[in-house]
Amino acid sequence: MPIDSSASTVATNALQAIPFGSIIGGPLKACIDAQAQAAQTTWDFIRQVGLSEDENGNVKAINVQFEYINGGRRMMLNIPLLTIVPIPYIAIDEIDINFKASISASSSQSSEKTKSLAVDSGVKAKASVRALFVKASAEMHCNVSSKKDSKATQESKYSVEYTMDVHVHAGQDGMPAGMAKVLEILNSSVDTVNAKGELSLSDNVLYIGSGGAQTIVASFRSADGVLDAKQIKVYLVEDGKDEELVADASVKDNKLPIRLADSDESVVCEFTSSNVGKNYYFRAGDCKSLVSIMSKSS
Repeated sequence: MPIDSSASTVATNALQAIPFGSIIGGPLKACIDAQAQAAQTTWDFIRQVGLSEDENGNVKAINVQFEYINGGRRMMLNIPLLTIVPIPYIAIDEIDINFKASISASSSQSSEKTKSLAVDSGVKAKASVRALFVKASAEMHCNVSSKKDSKATQESKYSVEYTMDVHVHAGQDGMPAGMAKVLEILNSSVDTVNAKGELSLSDNVLYIGSGGAQTIVASFRSADGVLDAKQIKVYLVEDGKDEELVADASVKDNKLPIRLADSDESVVCEFTSSNVGKNYYFRAGDCKSLVSIMSKSS
């Protein structure tokens, strides 16, 4: 009797039918999707925590301010928020996929045949003599038996078992080069400024001769650390009172300096001999600085 190979065929077909593409590709795709989600989370964190957008759509870095005392003065420390908070850069750096398919198949067949034959035969004779005659008798016995047995068994079985272990390791990834450059620039922007702001003048005393002219360049940096020269105003100190001067280069009154230029960063004012002997205050915010105009001959 030939051996039945149907179980082996079924097991082989089962092995060929295993969806290796889904088994291996599924975890890989899940890891890629997780990595994309982590990148989106990082961008959302940067945008929500470290950046702000005005009504015109301009994006600016959010600064935090700390006030402290330095040399008896109140100072403000301006720090970009992104430089002092950890930015999440989670990346999957290792994926281990261990897959095991265990398929077992067996087939068994047995055959048994027995045959038996029994023969039993005999002859029995008996003789006797009485007087002048003989009396004889005979007896025969014969038995024959034959037996034939056959037995056949067949058994087939198979089993299929899948085992898969997936190990994923993720950790804080290195900062991208672009973001590292951004943070480098932001770190260099960390600055301290007077809590009242800082008003800077190129000179506080001008010496002007007859028919001559001198200029003063003034700039103002607010407590936020931003140059804002538009806050600068000039006052004439006269009879113990301050009088704000109107910036108009076309007016050449002997009380008025001529405002030559205005920008977000600085203001340029020209003083002539007509301003000699007068004092002026430059003011911005809570800051003020006195400028005296003196005669060059004195």
